[in-house]
Amino acid sequence: MDSFTALDFETATGYRNSICQVGLVRVENGIIVKEINILVQPPDNYYWSRFTEIHGITAKDTANALTFAQVWCQIAPYIENQNVIAHNGFGFDFPVLDKTLEYYNLPTPNYNKICTYRIYKSNLATLCRKFNIPLNHHDALSDAKACADLYLMSL
Repeated sequence: MDSFTALDFETATGYRNSICQVGLVRVENGIIVKEINILVQPPDNYYWSRFTEIHGITAKDTANALTFAQVWCQIAPYIENQNVIAHNGFGFDFPVLDKTLEYYNLPTPNYNKICTYRIYKSNLATLCRKFNIPLNHHDALSDAKACADLYLMSL
């Protein structure tokens, strides 16, 4: 399983359908072959200040961004029928994807869900410090890259 997609989402609010950033890293044969970092306009471009404090993304940043429904075609091939890795995936990223697809009336793809939190039983920032993995925490692409590194280490 050294070919997979590592995925991370940032959300604008506590609602699971409020994706405002997608970070995706495609790994094939143990090598990163594709990185995708997309700002996404959440529904009504609405943000809770507490979430902006966490990731730094604002309504101004996504005012002219595409909606998730408009960017789904760019990322779907890396998710559909793939091994998809996320840190705390079952607690956050996988439900966020499901709820966002449901919000936009898009079909939920089949994919194999793997969670690095379940493998390591520790949070992402702590693991990155322990294993000297670069991390700009709560930047979706940086989190996805760190998750990919952790998964590769676990193989």
